[in-house]
Amino acid sequence: MTKTEETKRLSGLKQSDFQTTIDGKTTDLYTLRNAQGCEIDVTNYGGAVVSIMMPDRNGNFANIIQSFDNIDALIHSPEPYLSTLIGRYGNRIAKGRFRLNGKDYQVGINNGENSLHGSDSAFNKRVWDATQISERALVLKYVSPYGEGGFTGELNVWVAYTLTDDNELIIKYQATTNKKTILNLTHHGFFSLSGIANPTPDVHNLTCEINADFFLPINEHSIPTGEILKVANTPFDFRTPKLVGKDIDADNEQLRIGAGYDHCFVLNKREEGELSFAARINEPTTGRTMEVYTTEPGMQLYTHNWADGFQGQHGATFPHRSAICFECQHFPDSPNRHYFPSVVIEPEREYTQKTIYKFGVDKG
Repeated sequence: MTKTEETKRLSGLKQSDFQTTIDGKTTDLYTLRNAQGCEIDVTNYGGAVVSIMMPDRNGNFANIIQSFDNIDALIHSPEPYLSTLIGRYGNRIAKGRFRLNGKDYQVGINNGENSLHGSDSAFNKRVWDATQISERALVLKYVSPYGEGGFTGELNVWVAYTLTDDNELIIKYQATTNKKTILNLTHHGFFSLSGIANPTPDVHNLTCEINADFFLPINEHSIPTGEILKVANTPFDFRTPKLVGKDIDADNEQLRIGAGYDHCFVLNKREEGELSFAARINEPTTGRTMEVYTTEPGMQLYTHNWADGFQGQHGATFPHRSAICFECQHFPDSPNRHYFPSVVIEPEREYTQKTIYKFGVDKG
């Protein structure tokens, strides 16, 4: 792409600013476009989505996902999972330990005494092989070697990003292994529907609905206690749409532990693996909306509780609670909770997952 063509991106990002070589592999920037004039920019470094350009009710476009405007800033991000792919294991594993096939495994520790998002040898720091198969679709591939991060089995992973003419970002995941192992993939998009800015507004005024009757309470180390509790009569009840900020600072032990919302919701499903509605948010000032659909049994709601105002793309800053995350996944610490949906995959069975983020506008 020429420099002249680079200026045509709605995001203002430049392909050359995302090109470098890491361990002999080249990073790059890929742009998806649809018939509505919307664009999504993705880099093959960690599968990071660095911009989602969507209109507000007046037709004004803005980037509604937090990221950076160059590869160096992305590599050295204060938030290492900022809008990246997550693997091998999304969320936490208590003390990084689990037992599989009668053998004990120890994976990397990077979150207090826990392993978080695959630890320091994780997919968010890998250069994926990329193939842009059309103006609307990008496929990323990565081979995770046996023993990477302490996980068993060689893993072949494919992730496809598609931008439809209905303004849907569809993320499909496939994986195969040569040995029985555990796997829990997700994407950690930090969404700011008001548009990133300096400073980016907090998410307290978002109206949020979550299709879940139950959630997983956590202990002081952010590991599920093993209970599955009803959301009814708790700050976690989003079955009827309400403002994110309504209960976020309530006098509640779970919210104190997470410094806000950082909990897995048990999504309502009629059958295992069905693609169904998970959540919806509405930003009142711009009218932008986002709906989430997934095949996964759980969804981690995270409200960017530890952000400190660090600088991102084009001078935007990301303060405390300036983004909302809907990480569609299996439950945290599932390898140690055998009554949770299984995260074990075997050579004869392909792993698949599909999550859709559908963007729209409430005309008000």
